[in-house]
Amino acid sequence: MSTKQLIFRNLQKNVKNYYLYIFALVFTVALYFTFVTLQFAPALSNDSSINATAAIRTTSIFLIVIIGVFLLYANNIFIKRRSKEIGLFQLIGMTKNRIFFIVSIENAIVFVLSILIGTFVGFALSKLILMIFFKVVGIEETASLYFSLDAFWLTLAVFGFIFLLLIIRNYFFIKRRTILSLFSVSTTAEERVKRMSVWEIVMGVLGIAFILLGYYISSRLFEGDITSLVQMMIAMVSILTAVIVGTYLFYKGSVRFITNIIRRQKRGYLDINAVLSLSSIMFRMKSNAFMLTVITTVSAVAIGLLSLSYISFYSAEKNAEISIPDHFAFTDVDDAERFQKSLQKNAIPFEEKRVEYVQKEVDISSLIDTDLELAMDPSKTFMTLVSENAVSNSLEENEVMFTGYNHVVEAIMPLKEKGTISVSSEGSSLPLTYIGLEEEYIVNNRVSLGGLPTAVVDEKLFSTLREEESNNVYVGINVTKSSTHDEANTLFHDLGFGNIYQSQSDLATDQKQNMGLVMFIVAYLGLTFLITSGCILYFKQMDESEEEKPSYRILRKLGYSKRDLLRGIAGKQVFNFGIPLIVGLLHSYFAVRSGWFFFGTELWTPMIIVMVLYTVLYSVFGLLSIKYYKQVIKEAL
Repeated sequence: MSTKQLIFRNLQKNVKNYYLYIFALVFTVALYFTFVTLQFAPALSNDSSINATAAIRTTSIFLIVIIGVFLLYANNIFIKRRSKEIGLFQLIGMTKNRIFFIVSIENAIVFVLSILIGTFVGFALSKLILMIFFKVVGIEETASLYFSLDAFWLTLAVFGFIFLLLIIRNYFFIKRRTILSLFSVSTTAEERVKRMSVWEIVMGVLGIAFILLGYYISSRLFEGDITSLVQMMIAMVSILTAVIVGTYLFYKGSVRFITNIIRRQKRGYLDINAVLSLSSIMFRMKSNAFMLTVITTVSAVAIGLLSLSYISFYSAEKNAEISIPDHFAFTDVDDAERFQKSLQKNAIPFEEKRVEYVQKEVDISSLIDTDLELAMDPSKTFMTLVSENAVSNSLEENEVMFTGYNHVVEAIMPLKEKGTISVSSEGSSLPLTYIGLEEEYIVNNRVSLGGLPTAVVDEKLFSTLREEESNNVYVGINVTKSSTHDEANTLFHDLGFGNIYQSQSDLATDQKQNMGLVMFIVAYLGLTFLITSGCILYFKQMDESEEEKPSYRILRKLGYSKRDLLRGIAGKQVFNFGIPLIVGLLHSYFAVRSGWFFFGTELWTPMIIVMVLYTVLYSVFGLLSIKYYKQVIKEAL
């Protein structure tokens, strides 16, 4: 038989092994080609509102890393399954170099076919992905089906490089294996230990303790216990280290420690479900600890980043209302009147709000309820002061209240409920009694000096302070008819105010575009990792099912039905896929919970949506594993 005939017969014979490998290749090629196509899409390059091309180019590098690691793992499973076949080739007298040549040609054929199929699938999906991208980012363009030769050549170059890495990996696998070891590779069992050592018990306890320690530090990150930037950096590094080390020890010892306690409570009397689920998990998670740690950590990062970006996207309009409480904000009366005349000319109804204000040096150090070292000096900071006439509250003489405190600044610099402040007036310090904080935002963030609250004083005091400096006026204009808001915003830009004053709609749109881009990129990377990690766990279950097939045959002969075995298998998959998922969700929750307020005003809705979607997609691979086990059990007899 010629080498050519042998190669094609091997391809036909190994269809059962190759279909997983081909799926992995086609899937990753389609993902990469579709994503890179965005970089060269004409509609995207013509839009100058966001710099998406540079972000996509940078993200594609991370995509290559994820894809490369996944394909190396998939290739490792594939070459392991063919180990007996490679050993037989050596037994009949083939040299290792010739075997390597045959395997490499087969791989090349599979790679070329997969790249062509994957490119076609990616091309077919490119319009849908582009439509989703435009929708999320807010680009007013029409998505069209577009085949990019640049994206195709880039895809060929990337996967050509990955192919070289796989060939090198296969070369060392074949060169370093003896005939005897090749016949035993696919039957090498996972590490199994009958009794837990003291060190394993210690690792189990330490794993849980480290994770809880990381959660505790993250929950106290912005609670005032940390008083300097150095301590903040130390705390963040400590959280990262404790959680990652704890996760590794959790898989290395904690899971087995907990399941061993459960087994002891049953006094060794395990039913078929426990045998197929708990017992298997006890022995296998230890040997897969590093892989599971990586999957859990990266999953937590993906869920956390996607939650934070979605929180910012979800809160864009609310953040805009906080930063600019009116549809249009002016600090010049003449320009505001010009805009009003334009609105009247175009029959657009509106309402005007005028607020006189002064900006004075204020000592609020006695109100600050934190030991954190602040960049600003609370005893000498400038604040915006307005009259009680600007709000509905009525104040007594020498009373002051704050209103419109930015939630981010408030989290870092919380205020006490009562106290006193001092306002500089004509070279002297005027003490005022602080009576509380209101949520209402009166002026925009430029007037309120970047997120600080606005101080409200009685009219008599304000009149005195106003006489000491030039008259400052904030003018807020609100369009009363929502259907005319876009037209009013167009007039705002036509008059050249877009770069001088602020539009609430523009700020919300800008934030949605910027965070929409981030959210799309993070979601794409997260989806890629979700599917690749799910495939890795699925491939691992396929290996385990082949190894455990003799056990299923024995259980079937003992009288257990397929239904009995499937119940145990279902429990096993709940552990295999559920434990990394739950731990990853917990990691991401505490990470998001510690600093979500920097990104938006709403926590629960965006985070729950992201977590539910991730859980649903992740569960698909568990169901596929159960389906595969069902086929293995059927073939056991």
